[in-house]
Amino acid sequence: MAVVVALSISYFSAKAGAQLAGTQPAELKKIDVQERLGQTIPLDLVFTNDSGEYVSLDKYFHKGKPVILVLAYYECPMLCTLVLNGLASAIGQLDWLPGKEYQVLTVSINPAETPELALGKKKNLIAATGKSGIDEGWRFFVGQEDQIAALTDAVGFRYFYDDKQKQFAHPALIMVLTENGELSRYLYGIEFKKQDLRLALLEASNGRIGNTVDKIILYCYHYNPDAKGYVLFAANVMKLGGGLTLIALVLFLAVLWAKERGKKAVGAAAT
Repeated sequence: MAVVVALSISYFSAKAGAQLAGTQPAELKKIDVQERLGQTIPLDLVFTNDSGEYVSLDKYFHKGKPVILVLAYYECPMLCTLVLNGLASAIGQLDWLPGKEYQVLTVSINPAETPELALGKKKNLIAATGKSGIDEGWRFFVGQEDQIAALTDAVGFRYFYDDKQKQFAHPALIMVLTENGELSRYLYGIEFKKQDLRLALLEASNGRIGNTVDKIILYCYHYNPDAKGYVLFAANVMKLGGGLTLIALVLFLAVLWAKERGKKAVGAAAT
């Protein structure tokens, strides 16, 4: 499924005249997301993290935690900042912590960027979450062009560099993967609802994080691509309601049965 999503606002402004005229610039066709749900990204790709370490993605997987992946670039004049700020805000609202219940990875799509830029962006965004002790839980990377291309291709992230605007035009989204690197969910936009992010992480973890209430909520919701979020799934709500009603009835009958046995026991003792 191909989904065309938001571009940088500045790029839209530059192309506004063409759009108002009812035409679509050819460049816009290069910006797309081709979802690869269920496919596994290549974990042997190597990037430089915000500490200047040359590491493979595999280091951050296979730890029993779902992983949030963000493709952006650190000198982006607008859209990347909005996406990353939106994610930081959602992380700040979650009870779960990066590095404990889940991992966050941000990879620059600009091969010219440096680990210093990555570290600066990291400090600002972690501060924006209002949470401490999550430096290892949210890592930022830069990389070589071939490694970036391999990763963006694996997740179906289509973008291009506009020579006139001197910036990358790209979609706005985050991706949630399983601990094995399998693409579990794409969440679009520049703001991410706390519940959507929580459910996506719970879904990707296969129920290993969260409590019983979270798992019940996940059972009652499913992801709706048209709504670009999780919505109530009426059939499961009815099933759950029916199951709870049956349990309540069984408990009620058990109480009545216990009381009846108690009365009979008292009567027998009296005689």
